[in-house]
Amino acid sequence: MRIAKSVLIQPGGNAAYAIPAVALSLFCFAYSIKFGQVAILLYYALWLPLVAVDYKKVLGSHGRYLWIYAFAALAFLSVFWSAVPSISLRASIQYLTQVICALIAVRVLDVRTLTVGMIAGVGIVLVYSLLFGYYEYDPLDGTFSFVGAFASKNQLGFYASLGLIVSFAAVFIFGERRLWMAASGVVGLLSAYCLIACQSATSVLTTAVVIALMMGLRVVIALAPDHRKLLVIGGGVAVVILAVAGVYLGAVDAVLGIFGKDSTLTGRTYLWQQGIEAAKQNPVLGIGYQAYWVQGFSEPERLWEEFFIGSRSGFHFHNTYIETAVELGLTGVIVLAVMLLRILWGHLRRVIEDFRNDESYLLFSIAILLTIRSFVEIDILTPYNVGTFLFYFAAGKLAIARRQPALSSWQRQTSPEPVTQ
Repeated sequence: MRIAKSVLIQPGGNAAYAIPAVALSLFCFAYSIKFGQVAILLYYALWLPLVAVDYKKVLGSHGRYLWIYAFAALAFLSVFWSAVPSISLRASIQYLTQVICALIAVRVLDVRTLTVGMIAGVGIVLVYSLLFGYYEYDPLDGTFSFVGAFASKNQLGFYASLGLIVSFAAVFIFGERRLWMAASGVVGLLSAYCLIACQSATSVLTTAVVIALMMGLRVVIALAPDHRKLLVIGGGVAVVILAVAGVYLGAVDAVLGIFGKDSTLTGRTYLWQQGIEAAKQNPVLGIGYQAYWVQGFSEPERLWEEFFIGSRSGFHFHNTYIETAVELGLTGVIVLAVMLLRILWGHLRRVIEDFRNDESYLLFSIAILLTIRSFVEIDILTPYNVGTFLFYFAAGKLAIARRQPALSSWQRQTSPEPVTQ
């Protein structure tokens, strides 16, 4: 029995394979620490074998992806100056293969399939956490929080945030009805419950901002492309003014107070200060990719003790740019920041200029989520992480020339008729 290639690798025509692949990938990302090599090998098995189906179509022309590989390449090169070369080598290879798998997904997934696959995946992840999760005491703020089956409430909050975002997108961007509309409602409710239960201020605030942004973009795309620029510029200026005013008028402290936090963000400002001091030791190229948080090194051991990290692992500076500066220096910070800005600007430009671009509508919203969280988390710096996968997926879609996507066999919406003059 022969299986048509389109069933596996044709965007829009491979839903039967692609939706479970995305869902299982999210489960592997969420619990790779718990299930170890089994989860990681399953993730590779979902994407890498597709190269054998049609390597030209699946890999495409990688010349256009060179800028996407820049950060992963720098991480790999850091082996030559790393304080712990063996750790940097292993971690950078893992990160590079994560990038490759994400770019394979770019070639075989359309964004609608990604969305419903994420709905299924987030649903499975959250149900597993509700069944096997637990509450954890935080000695820094003296509270108990639901962390699910994760090691951190912030990771549970991240998946809950993604669940709400893709549920919104499925119904209001892609117009899903019946099965996937019902699934979106269920996953949305599960996500909202987990978001409240985990008490992660970061996740609640970022989710609120991104959902508000997505609602605002619906107003923007209802206008003609020429009018969108003025509205986006005006809205951007208003947001900046309100943000600055909020900082000076104490709105930030008031919002944090609702979640029982103070202006130090439960010790994060101290942690950032320690990270900046560590980055000054090797300001240009850093200490090496993932070569700082190593058992036996005096500074990490001190910070683990101060923050009650008994496992002496799985900790970071809670800031993407500080973590990058420590590991890969200012060079790494610049490379990563340029990539992030290019993704943001590229997808925003498509949203503004194209008559309708649902792909960039969603991916720009996800990029905004990752950008906001980058100041308090490191979602895009580690392998086998849903943030890293989505970061490179958004970059990969941007590298593909704009074209009208083909209607998938399971797409229920019909495209509008072309306007004739």
